[in-house]
Amino acid sequence: MNKFFQIVAHIFLIVFAAELVFAIFLLLGDIYHLLIGLASVFQPEGFHILGRSNYWVDFAFVMFCLTVALFIYGITQGKYAYRVIKHTLYFDDLPASFDGFTLTQISDVHAGSFTNPRAVQKGIDLINAQKSDLFVFTGDLVNNASSEIVPYIGHFSQIKAPYGQFSVLGNHDYGDYIKWPTEADKIKNLDQLKAYHKDLGFKLLLDEHIELHKNGEKIILAGIENWGIGFGERGDLNKALKGTSVNDFKILLSHDPSHWDAQVKNNPSKIQLSLAGHTHGMQFGIEAFGIKWSPVKFRYKHWAGIKTENNRYLNVNRGFGYLGFSGRIGIWPEITVIELKRK
Repeated sequence: MNKFFQIVAHIFLIVFAAELVFAIFLLLGDIYHLLIGLASVFQPEGFHILGRSNYWVDFAFVMFCLTVALFIYGITQGKYAYRVIKHTLYFDDLPASFDGFTLTQISDVHAGSFTNPRAVQKGIDLINAQKSDLFVFTGDLVNNASSEIVPYIGHFSQIKAPYGQFSVLGNHDYGDYIKWPTEADKIKNLDQLKAYHKDLGFKLLLDEHIELHKNGEKIILAGIENWGIGFGERGDLNKALKGTSVNDFKILLSHDPSHWDAQVKNNPSKIQLSLAGHTHGMQFGIEAFGIKWSPVKFRYKHWAGIKTENNRYLNVNRGFGYLGFSGRIGIWPEITVIELKRK
């Protein structure tokens, strides 16, 4: 029944979006002809309104068909059209031994939404092909239940990096969005999910940090439980940083980018790089021809890519999986590769 409802909902969404585009272009055609008619008031033959031309009707129909095709592509192919996006970031205080250090980040797997294991495997292969020094996952492994990741443990456990694989929890990982028989069942689900992180080979950071050492120098990798405005403020940043120095070079894993604005970018203990996800770029938008737009911009000031402020960086990953709408249009699933460079 849920599958049937999903299919019906997606058909409705496609038709609604295509009809909306069709209506917009017909309206533009009507406005154009009205303006031409108004201009003709100043002509000897006087005012007249031109009728709707076949050109505008045909053009609107073409846009209708293109919209349908775009949504079909997004549902059948776009949601697995993994992109590698690379950034090189420069720091004054990066330890010299870590100059050129690379990390790969993914976020928002949402394993319960996957329907094509072979396509997911292509994404895993692409992650490993980056040969980064470090791998990090910034939350939302599942939609609701820990069992959703079980069919994909064999896939994600293939991810390996010389300095390890690390992860944090996202808002969906706590099971807040479905009804559990008892509170004990909900707690058991979360405990099981934490165990699955271990099965994946991921070290789950729960308001804690670890040190990465190279040639006698170190950087700090910290991770907190989900902290997001409107999505649960569970994480304790101070606890995660306890025992670190103000001058340590720090990388923070924090699922929700709203945490960066609220607690990180002006924190007395400098956090040079924060890695987040959560937004998915709303799985719909445009990033082409110098345009970067998604409806999610009305909820989050920074919803994808690199942001810098106060000599600190934030990267928001567009997500590896998908949720709700079973597709992606214009905002493709992302594998981020970041190279750390010393100025």
